[in-house]
Amino acid sequence: MFTSLLTAGQVRQIHDTSLAILERVGVEVPHDDMLSRFADSGARVDRAAKRVRIPADLVVRLVKQAGKEFTIYGRNIERTARFGQGTRNYNSIAGEAYWVEEVGQNRRFASLADVATAARFADALPFINVAGAMADPHEIPVGFRCVEVLATLLRHTDKPVHNWFHDRRSARFLVELMIALRGDAARAAQYTVCYTFLEPISPLRFPFNGIDLLYETSRLNLPVPIGPMAQMGLSAPATVAGAMAQENAEILAGVCITQLVRPGLPVCYGGICHAFDMATTQLIFSGPEQAIFGVAMTQMGKSYGFPVYVNVGLTDAKCPDAQAGLESGVTLMLAAAAGADIFGHMGIAGVDQASSLDILALQDEVISYVESCLRPLDLNRETLALDVVEAVGPGGSYLATDHTVEHFRKELWFPRLCDRQYYQRWLDDGATNAQARAKARKDEILRTSHPAPLPPDIDRAFTDIVSAARRECIGARQGRP
Repeated sequence: MFTSLLTAGQVRQIHDTSLAILERVGVEVPHDDMLSRFADSGARVDRAAKRVRIPADLVVRLVKQAGKEFTIYGRNIERTARFGQGTRNYNSIAGEAYWVEEVGQNRRFASLADVATAARFADALPFINVAGAMADPHEIPVGFRCVEVLATLLRHTDKPVHNWFHDRRSARFLVELMIALRGDAARAAQYTVCYTFLEPISPLRFPFNGIDLLYETSRLNLPVPIGPMAQMGLSAPATVAGAMAQENAEILAGVCITQLVRPGLPVCYGGICHAFDMATTQLIFSGPEQAIFGVAMTQMGKSYGFPVYVNVGLTDAKCPDAQAGLESGVTLMLAAAAGADIFGHMGIAGVDQASSLDILALQDEVISYVESCLRPLDLNRETLALDVVEAVGPGGSYLATDHTVEHFRKELWFPRLCDRQYYQRWLDDGATNAQARAKARKDEILRTSHPAPLPPDIDRAFTDIVSAARRECIGARQGRP
């Protein structure tokens, strides 16, 4: 950890306030079985109001019990994202309703074809190690949409993946896809390909489906990031401290839910609160407050021993311009230096306005820059280079030395999109800006990236599972048995 904002005493203040919120105010849990599990564990349950007041000792016990380290694997198990193990991970957005084909043009509804495009695009980006669906396909009924999306993701990338989960019924088919990919349930649990996501609804409520589907995904011990998006002044107090205290309470309540479903279930602490813009009446993705949240919520999550996910590296801009670079770079750098485990979701144009591959290309460059800044320094006799300094002497040059030839490639960061050319060379090359270069990189990747296909037997199994999900989930939606 390189940077922090909260003292140990302030971390404790937020923690104590969160425990008081859970014990005195409680959370709304519209799930009868979960209410029973809370009651059996010693919480005060008001069944009529679906309200649970959780005593501090129960929160502390269940937080201690939760899994705090996990790895997710691509279909190529050599491609991983490791949480709680001192590494940083980056994912593209799990799905947006709209898609921006070309910067500055109208949005359109996202489609399943966009999921395939997003998967192979992320597969080619060196710093995105969890490939998100980026699209929430408009043409597919929501009851089995997530099944189609996961199958499509796994067909077009061999990295770990991320998509939205819908409900318990469809989650059963997602589990079947994972088992088909690995060959059996034991390997599917050992080499988890994705995680689900539990998102409390601020202030202090939980969705039925978000809880209910955990009963299914916990069969494979699927990790659970817990991430409310409490907004200062709208769904949380209009102070940074108050928003963090409520957000922390919601996360701790979510941890309790996961542990009452399955003791030891691994959890990622999603400290993704935001400020609310009273001028535009929407949340703010990347103001200075987000940098503060990114660092301080990382400290809160780490104080419990959890891997941490924070919403940084994002932008309120709709195109890969100077604003996008400023906002993505500053917020990501601070939270990465604070020690968070995963950042994002990347590839969003503005505040959940649409998905954009152009912005994702820029953010991959920003990540590369941040990773170079945070790389460990290698200090030894070779790198300190005393003998080289002696050989070159005063007034000499290091340019032609063997030492420079041997070291400069790994000591320097070389950009893909940022411009460092002489002025005339820049003019001769078309006087391009970051937006044009991001588009050129996007076009190149889409033209040349073709990940290896699924093995035919697994592909056929996927087709059968998706067809079964379509029949059952649509039938249930229409009232058929």
